Amino acid sequence: MAEKTLDFWFEFASTYSYPAAMRIASLAQARGVTVRWRPFLLGPIFKAQGWDNSPFNLYPAKGRYMWRDLERICDALGLPFVQPSPFPQNTLAASRVAMVALAQSWGEDYCRAVYGAEFGDGRDIGEPATITAVLTALGQGAERIMHQAQTDAIKTQLRAQTEEAQRLGIFGAPSFVTADGELFWGNDRLEAALDWAKR
Repeated sequence: MAEKTLDFWFEFASTYSYPAAMRIASLAQARGVTVRWRPFLLGPIFKAQGWDNSPFNLYPAKGRYMWRDLERICDALGLPFVQPSPFPQNTLAASRVAMVALAQSWGEDYCRAVYGAEFGDGRDIGEPATITAVLTALGQGAERIMHQAQTDAIKTQLRAQTEEAQRLGIFGAPSFVTADGELFWGNDRLEAALDWAKR
């Protein structure tokens, strides 16, 4: 029987990717679905849509709603929440490190820790010191990993992954893509995406 898989496309600056990242592992395990974590950058995708900023900043009413909605979601899930400043944060380095980490067994823990630092503690993940602290807390050699994340191979990998997201028609995060190509967008579509992947 073919393995049931779901690609989880996420961007560290994405607000709704925070609860999705914290929920997806247990929900997928309960359904027997294997999740592939796929970091990408929303900046180039937004630029292609004519946006030079997060839509939550471009449309203030939408932004005010989103922050309150995220507070409610986190409260219901028992997740700590602090509105990060600045928003959106520079996620390039964090995403490159994720490419290194996800090739190893601690990758998902790293991604959850980055989200926790940003949206749970209000730390700036654009600061190298924040990512270094996350890596150290996970027992990883921060200097070695940070150096590896700056190699041309990793830079190319992340760029290619972002281009693949665009090719798949992804326009926001979190997004979920099933093995048969169905696209689901948003934290509130996570269960539906997993159920489709399980079919």
